[in-house]
Amino acid sequence: MFDTMTMTKIVGGFCGMFLIFLLGNWAAESIYHVGEAGHGDEHHQAYTIDTGAGDAHGGTETDAPAVDFGVVLASADVAAGEKLFKACKSCHKIEAGANGTGPSLYGVVGRPVGSADGFKYSGNLVKVAQTWTPEALQEFLTNPKAYAPGTKMTYKGMADIEDRANLIAWLDSLDN
Repeated sequence: MFDTMTMTKIVGGFCGMFLIFLLGNWAAESIYHVGEAGHGDEHHQAYTIDTGAGDAHGGTETDAPAVDFGVVLASADVAAGEKLFKACKSCHKIEAGANGTGPSLYGVVGRPVGSADGFKYSGNLVKVAQTWTPEALQEFLTNPKAYAPGTKMTYKGMADIEDRANLIAWLDSLDN
């Protein structure tokens, strides 16, 4: 039906077509890729349009004053914090003295940093704070690797300050 030369030409044609497709995909990705926010890639944009979103003094949303964590914690929802713990329970337990991949979180609020019995801590955790105050916990939960460089905790952090306050309030309620 086909001789060897014809078959070679057909296979070569398909391989060439596949290579052209791959090179076109690579070129389009190089030209049009903008990156994903929050995944380590910087946002590369060809130009920026000033929308005048700043206030009368030229400020923008990023110039907003920092929210007082104490105020947010005072209005925290303990029940919502319990629901947020679902993200933590794969590594942490809430029973006293029961460690998992991470240390037990029972009584963590007010406990000295790095003091869970039977758990070997990693990184600089014990160098960044002496006690797990609500403020120290909220800074740690914002970005664990930035707060305690070298920690083995793989959690990327909790962006919402209300969520952090709710979780900390719930953890604080466990030993009361």
